[in-house]
Amino acid sequence: MRKNTKLTAGIVATSALALGLTACGTSSDPSSAKDAAGSADKPLVVAASPTPHADILNFVKDKLAAKEGLKLEVKEFTDYVLPNTATETGQVDANFFQHKPYLDDFNKKNNTHIVPVVDVHLEPLGLYSKKVKSLKDIKAGQTVAVPNDTTNEGRALHLLADNGLITLKAGVGTDAKLSDITDKKGLEFKELEAATVPRALNDVDAAVINGNYAIEAKLQPAKDSLALEKAEGNPYANFLAVKEGNEKDARVQKLAKLLNSPEVKQYIEDTYKGSVVPAFGAPAK
Repeated sequence: MRKNTKLTAGIVATSALALGLTACGTSSDPSSAKDAAGSADKPLVVAASPTPHADILNFVKDKLAAKEGLKLEVKEFTDYVLPNTATETGQVDANFFQHKPYLDDFNKKNNTHIVPVVDVHLEPLGLYSKKVKSLKDIKAGQTVAVPNDTTNEGRALHLLADNGLITLKAGVGTDAKLSDITDKKGLEFKELEAATVPRALNDVDAAVINGNYAIEAKLQPAKDSLALEKAEGNPYANFLAVKEGNEKDARVQKLAKLLNSPEVKQYIEDTYKGSVVPAFGAPAK
């Protein structure tokens, strides 16, 4: 029986308060080091998005962790903010839900100190529609929904530009925003929180949806998308992350090893069939 836990509103409030009290500190504090040293036998608590992150962690928990002597507890979060704030304040030991451009932006804006440990998988961002059947059917006057957080909006705009739907300023990076579009080609844009974009599909002509939210919405990225990011050379691999200073925690190292194991690679390939792809090179059995 899985014991995944979802944060209550009270814990959310506690997280926000604790972050305000501790954001200026770092894990190099003596008390933090002492706590880490005494945590070897405690469960490693990891915050994760439900799909595919928590699914992958639960596979590790159910099939692999015992052999490594790792006690693993998975807490599911349905947004892109609380996993990092909970990791920063010590409510959880690690998180698994994000890519590097998002983390860099989050740390900068929130004075947090979260660092990557190991890449695990890529969830290709895709363009979806319930009203048109192909890219050529997207015309001037139609509305496209995009995620409103800095890095995922930039990622979405690059996907649209790569497929000829808009033109961006030359040289604009991963933080591209709507004002960086030099030719909208008559399209209108609706900015929404990433988790809510799938629910807007009936209200817009097309939407750019993060891979994990597409899967939760019963979409099959490899089959249902009008356009999909390429995996090769993609900077948006999702990784296990911890608060700076906790990278060498023996429990974290055990989980990192398991997340890059041949068994996990096989699980990802068999379960998601191209909608989620491994971001490491362990040979599948």
